[in-house]
Amino acid sequence: MQALDLDRSRTEIILIVDDVPENLSVLHDALDESGFTVLVAINGESALARARQSLPDIILLDAMMPGMDGFEVARRLKADFSTRHIPIIFMTGLTETEHVVAAFAAGGTDYVIKPVRTGEVIARVHTHLASAREMKQARSALDAFGQATLAVRPESGRITWQTPLARRLIADYFSGESRAEHAPATVMHWLDQVLTTTRGLPPQAPMSLNIVHDARRLSFTLHEQTADGEWLIVLREENDAAQIEALLAAFPLTRKEAEVLYWVTRGKTSPDIGEILGSSPRTVNKHLEHVYEKLGVENRTAAAKLALERLRG
Repeated sequence: MQALDLDRSRTEIILIVDDVPENLSVLHDALDESGFTVLVAINGESALARARQSLPDIILLDAMMPGMDGFEVARRLKADFSTRHIPIIFMTGLTETEHVVAAFAAGGTDYVIKPVRTGEVIARVHTHLASAREMKQARSALDAFGQATLAVRPESGRITWQTPLARRLIADYFSGESRAEHAPATVMHWLDQVLTTTRGLPPQAPMSLNIVHDARRLSFTLHEQTADGEWLIVLREENDAAQIEALLAAFPLTRKEAEVLYWVTRGKTSPDIGEILGSSPRTVNKHLEHVYEKLGVENRTAAAKLALERLRG
């Protein structure tokens, strides 16, 4: 289904969903006077169709409607890749805690209590549109620079957004358990542990998950929480060959010396390195002596520290 041809350069688009004509009229007029392009829908089915066609910048959604209620509409919108990014503000006369929780669990960004006060609604719309604009700009920048980043909802494991590189890496490393709409179970278990440990706050020192696949490693690092309650996770892939090339570029080493230094940074002993490289421990130690001299250090610990600083830089 193609999106409607709407002029987004002049105004932002708001979709109001309510089965009561009087409510639609009041909100429509107030938002129209505030300079927005306003679309309306009177039931769940038409709301889904309108949202997919017009891709509004924000949706005001009545929670209680005959047939498909607002909670189900929100769940379906968030399950659709084309509409999941749209902020949803619930409008509800239900003030019980379980209904508020249900609104957020369904994917709502915010809620207002009926009868709605147009001034409050407009203020909340401006706030969430500003957050959405900032997030869109940040995501566009990440896409442009080829960063591997994804946004995930911790309560459901649903991936709400990801860069092309993040999508490719997850499909590559988790081919057996990867689902396009959800983060792998291993990643969600790690995220749950991190959030439990830090009581919902980002850790002071980044806690990473490392997945090893042959000579490659994929690390996941928690970045920050968005205004919508999603967590941004940064992915970074490393492999032995690339790290050795980086050491060759950073220091005046021979390839064999760079290989030995790399495995020192991985915590390997001389016998371990000899077995990996097909050399004797004596030969490995001779290479290490040359490494110490060229790096201007005296021991393995100092050499590893200097090498890791360059690699991370």
